Amino acid sequence: MRISAKGQLTIPQTIREKLGFLPETDVEFFIENDKLCLQKMNAAKKSRGDKIVERLKGRCKTRMTTEELMKLTRGE
Repeated sequence: MRISAKGQLTIPQTIREKLGFLPETDVEFFIENDKLCLQKMNAAKKSRGDKIVERLKGRCKTRMTTEELMKLTRGE
């Protein structure tokens, strides 16, 4: 197995199936005794993105529609 120029590698299907790594599964890497380990993220452990979304929820007080907001970003 070889790491691509983008730092990517493919986990063989048999291993993904055995460990239940389905598409969109959140995983984390860690080092243990000079070995790289990969495991599913604990559901209770929130990712950085989850924490950001949680902080932003409820902050928007506007009643604008999505289309109105898009017009603002397009400069219309």
